Amino acid sequence: MTAAPTRVFVARLAGLAVFDPLGDQVGRVRDVIVVFSARRQTPRAVGLVVEVPGRRRVFVPMTRVTSMDAGQVITTGLVNMRRFERRQTETLVIGEMLDRTVQLHESGETVTVEDVAIEQGRRGEWQVARLFVRRGRPGRLRRRGETFIVPFDEVSGFGVVEQRQGAANLLAAFEELKAADLAEMIHELTPKRRLEVAAALDDERLADVLEELPEDDQVEILSVLGGERAADVLEAMQPDDAADLLSELPEEQAEQLLELMDPEEADDVRRLLAYDERTAGGIMTPEPVILPPDATVAEALAHVRREDLSPALAAAVYVCRPPLETPTGRYLGLVHVQRLLREPPQELMGTMLDKDVEPLPGDTQLPAITRHLATYNLVAVPVTDDAGHLIGVVTVDDVLDHLLPEDWRDAEDHLATELSDATGEVPRVG
Repeated sequence: MTAAPTRVFVARLAGLAVFDPLGDQVGRVRDVIVVFSARRQTPRAVGLVVEVPGRRRVFVPMTRVTSMDAGQVITTGLVNMRRFERRQTETLVIGEMLDRTVQLHESGETVTVEDVAIEQGRRGEWQVARLFVRRGRPGRLRRRGETFIVPFDEVSGFGVVEQRQGAANLLAAFEELKAADLAEMIHELTPKRRLEVAAALDDERLADVLEELPEDDQVEILSVLGGERAADVLEAMQPDDAADLLSELPEEQAEQLLELMDPEEADDVRRLLAYDERTAGGIMTPEPVILPPDATVAEALAHVRREDLSPALAAAVYVCRPPLETPTGRYLGLVHVQRLLREPPQELMGTMLDKDVEPLPGDTQLPAITRHLATYNLVAVPVTDDAGHLIGVVTVDDVLDHLLPEDWRDAEDHLATELSDATGEVPRVG
């Protein structure tokens, strides 16, 4: 039997599966927590941040880790299911130490941290021992041979909190994460680091992440982006999410950003802002799949296969007279995707309309929308104006976003707490 490695590079742990002794997967590693101390030359690694089913991030003490290698992490199987909350004395290795610029003691040269190695001592305690660094500051031209490993106690600079920090290596470590999971990781960072990571994302990725963040984080990030960049990100967001975000900004700032946006994109958002936030017009999505009555089943199936469509929006095609962008010509009815799968490809949409699903007026209040969806077992419902033009669609996920409390992302899940109590685990202390 080979001995477990005593040195592990943290960036390589990101995304690794975590198993209990019986081989059942507990979750995946998202980061390593270290604690800096004036009494120690090197930071102590105290635990892992592990994402368990349900996108919950929990703390697993290093004392519960029995093995770490390039392919997996083994724990004792006892996992405290209470949501991880970073303490002020704790530092996220991937989230906060990667991409940091530090100075070599001997030469005073500036280097950039690309990975961090933790090592296990004779007493079983893990600590940051070495850094994998690259000469020069982030963004400069790099040549081969400029990376090397240096002992942690031969560098300085981790205590300079006002120093600007890149995010390339952090984002590389989390490249495979879905937008919702990346948003969860960003939310856990310090405000300074959160803004640095957001600034490093491209417009499309940042738009997806913003849609998953709490409102306070959204406003914080959008407010520090340059006007043009902020407008580009808003254009990349779903119009209803962009409208929700702009409604949280001061009116003058929101109007400035709308002026910088593409006029067509801004018009969609302005129409949503004209409605009360908790009405059909305020929460609807103005970009459903819309086709004319002479479109074929084959055309409709091609549209609902689009990768950027949510499952709720892909569940039906809305048939209207031209123009086909909201507000459309007269709304005629909808065709459910199940019906599309049962009909020949050449069949016309106008011959199979479901007219039993009544559209809602834009001023319909949220409780009435919820009852309508529940009564008729719908995942989406059309919204029309007084003239019978389709102006958008309310989906079940739109409704959930407004029914859940504002702090639902941080709220403790009762089931998870019960599971935690059943294991006999208690909250971490010290």
